[in-house]
Amino acid sequence: MSGLAPSLPPQALLEVDNLEVSFVAGSRIVQAVNGVSFSIASGETLAIVGESGSGKSTTGLAMMGLIQRSATTAISGEVRLRRKADGECDVLKLSGRELRKVRGNDVAMIFQEPMSSLNPVYSIGAQIGEAIRLHQHVGRAEAQAKALVLLKDLGVPNPEKCLTSYPHQLSGGMRQRVMIAIALSCEPSLLIADEPTTALDVTVQAQILDLLATIQRKTGMAIIFITHNLGVVSLIADRTLVMYAGQVVEQVPTGELFERPRMPYTAALLRSLPRLDNERLAGERLAAIPGSVPNAGHPPDGCRFHPRCDYSVEGICNGERPGLTACGTDHLVRCFRWREIEPGAAA
Repeated sequence: MSGLAPSLPPQALLEVDNLEVSFVAGSRIVQAVNGVSFSIASGETLAIVGESGSGKSTTGLAMMGLIQRSATTAISGEVRLRRKADGECDVLKLSGRELRKVRGNDVAMIFQEPMSSLNPVYSIGAQIGEAIRLHQHVGRAEAQAKALVLLKDLGVPNPEKCLTSYPHQLSGGMRQRVMIAIALSCEPSLLIADEPTTALDVTVQAQILDLLATIQRKTGMAIIFITHNLGVVSLIADRTLVMYAGQVVEQVPTGELFERPRMPYTAALLRSLPRLDNERLAGERLAAIPGSVPNAGHPPDGCRFHPRCDYSVEGICNGERPGLTACGTDHLVRCFRWREIEPGAAA
């Protein structure tokens, strides 16, 4: 098949190498994703965090082959995937027909906006059953039976009625659970979850996270969890990728992320979290990161975070662009001054 890639490391299910996504907007080139690289193994959970506009969702869509190259869209790099039955492939080199075999079966995605992702003219049962029939080659009755089991596992009240309902007849939380059911329907090797619990209350959110963890233990599925919620990250992720302005600025085991952040941006995100165990903050306003994510069409010189950074030094941080530097075991940081900043001082 086409889309052949160099061999993956033995432990890797997916390896992303120097992923770049750019869009032409008028006379400007907007670089939404800039040189993103990482890998994930079977059974591992990797969280991707950062503010809105940091490139998290665009990275996920590119990994699924859902961003098409055109006169106004450029994609480069490699997304190497180990498939269930057909060896390895580079997702970015697959044809549309080959991508349809990969999506849903080898890698699936839970999208952020279920109302715009579900088809309004097909019933819920038809939409869940479609992927099951396509990839598992079963009849309509068996596909519907599997869809019913999925809805029951996801805690959908009256799942039989839900199967015959249409998206507009369901609440936002119910539609989100349907999206999760579609993504899990063929037991993919890799699940990309883009804010999968945003529309759910905290009780249902906990149930969904427990269900994903149970499926992961049972099948060895890897999960890439894209979120703003650092509280969820602390519960589920083995490693965390912090993105800012299209770049990875810190890659770290999750436990170390909360104990010893080395990138000032990561530390600022953690300072903005409410913490019941921190008496120092009693009665005080939460710290906010000043300013906003820079315009992707006009990123600042030097470190992209330096205009908002408490540790920025003129002539250093606004000069050359910093690369990712190893600052510990499995810990990378994009900062010139990380050695001068006391570990964990900003947490």
